[in-house]
Amino acid sequence: MTDDDGDTGVDDETTDDAGAPSRLGRALLGIGLAAQASEDFREMDETIEYAESAGVPAPDLAAPFASGMMLVSGIGIALWRLPRITTGAAVTFLTVVTATMHDFWNADEDDKSGERLAFFGNLAMLGGALVFLREAYKK
Repeated sequence: MTDDDGDTGVDDETTDDAGAPSRLGRALLGIGLAAQASEDFREMDETIEYAESAGVPAPDLAAPFASGMMLVSGIGIALWRLPRITTGAAVTFLTVVTATMHDFWNADEDDKSGERLAFFGNLAMLGGALVFLREAYKK
């Protein structure tokens, strides 16, 4: 049922009118982010060590916080719950991490290829997150 201006009264935060391709894309992006966060939690000592090697301040706090933010964002994107918050958090996370943690241009020759791959993988996820952030703000 709609009112005079066509509003269904359903909260825009949970409305999904974009169709199956968008739902599939959100699920894939969300699952990918959540799976990576899960991996980071399973290997938290290595995640902290990696953050420390990249010069992240307070890596013992920052790494678990960032992994938690990525996990919650991934689940939120996949389920399309609080999409403005969860996609915004994913965009923030990916923007910061991509440029600071995977700066292949400064990496040692042995690490350059892996960092380049991680950089461009994150860049692709950032692009998807930006598309879904825009979708979250459409009315």
